[in-house]
Amino acid sequence: MEKKPHIQIPRVRLGNEGLEVSRLGFGCGGLSGILNAPLSHEAGCSVVKDAFYRGITFFDTANVYGQNHHNEIMIGKALKQLPRERIQLATKFASLKCLDVDYIDLYYQHRVDISVPIEDTMEELKKLVEEGKIKYIGLSEASVDTIKRAHAVHPITALQMEYSLWTRDIEDEIIPLCRELGIGIVAYSPLGHGFFDGKAVVESLNESFLANHPRFNGENLEKNKLLYARLANLAPKHSCTPPQLALAWLLHQGDDIIPIPGTTKVQNLENNIGSFALKLTPEDLKEICDAVPISEVAGEREMALLAQYSWKVANTPSK
Repeated sequence: MEKKPHIQIPRVRLGNEGLEVSRLGFGCGGLSGILNAPLSHEAGCSVVKDAFYRGITFFDTANVYGQNHHNEIMIGKALKQLPRERIQLATKFASLKCLDVDYIDLYYQHRVDISVPIEDTMEELKKLVEEGKIKYIGLSEASVDTIKRAHAVHPITALQMEYSLWTRDIEDEIIPLCRELGIGIVAYSPLGHGFFDGKAVVESLNESFLANHPRFNGENLEKNKLLYARLANLAPKHSCTPPQLALAWLLHQGDDIIPIPGTTKVQNLENNIGSFALKLTPEDLKEICDAVPISEVAGEREMALLAQYSWKVANTPSK
């Protein structure tokens, strides 16, 4: 029997090209060991199905998540157990073969290759759209100039960027440009790689790769723990948990911003969905920002660190 969500997750248009997604997406990379031990395909499929039955239909994967295309193969298996036409599948420069699907809804360039003109890349992606292999085109971690040049060749539906309470680089230029061009924002790591869910604060990192992240070790971590404590002190005021408050803040930044938190635990999944119950006023949003001022965040966000790790894992032979 299908599980019914306690909270109805809204559906919105992502960008101006017609793609409709659930207001909350699901980042699948963590199921394959990017930040923790990988789940078996069976266990990972179970989490994906739990997310779907709770109203999440937008799933994000990539060919570099896990060894030997582990994540894409897992997601492909999960899709075989779900109604494909009700799911929006996003991936980054991967194969239809690994996913075992006929088409990909949203196809991202995972990282911009500065050795290849973006116009050339977009021309190739246009061909995939014309062939029906992909429906919409996206970019990830692209600059203002790259977005403009790419969009001039073919409309960009979505831009995926890191965005959370402690990573807000895109607010000054990227978000205004995307809104001007009608490009949706997909926010990855919306809980700061789990920081606002308590990683390294109330939950040990153990063998997690995050132990090497600049914001999660040494003096930087001690400074950042103070930011978590401030947010945690605000949570009771809203009768919620700290991660719910952090996610609700992001959801209130605009309907064109789709967070894609990932988790391996159903309890966390339900907690994330619970953030929709929070109605924050402009005064509340300011109070939250004041509790986690971006000027006090210690350490670089190190986007490249996780990207390099993903490539390393993907290209390490299985034992």
